[in-house]
Formats: sequence, structure tokens, C-alpha cells
Amino acid sequence: MKIQAIEDNNMVTIAHLESTLGVGHTTIKKILREMQNEQYVRRVGPDKGGHWEVL
Repeated sequence: MKIQAIEDNNMVTIAHLESTLGVGHTTIKKILREMQNEQYVRRVGPDKGGHWEVL
């Protein structure tokens, strides 16, 4: 579900993921950090204007 949300919209915001997944801001940041560490996704570009890439 988490990776699918990013695949559907690679410019998805943390706020959108919060409402989609029904969890808080801190949890989303933790999930994204874990996914980056496990090399499932990576952030391309800056926080504002960048996008996520599913590996």
C-alpha cells in the first residue's frame, strides 16, 4: 500500500500520505526513512519540487 501510493503519484506529499494511510506525520516520515534505508524508494530533488522514485 505504501509503495503503491508513491507509484501512483511520485510527487505525493507527506500530508497526502497521512490521509491516505490514516497515520500521523511522524509515522509517515519514519516509514519513508525505513523505505529509503532498505532502498525501496529514493528522493530525487529538493523537498519542495522533488519527487519520489520507486527502485
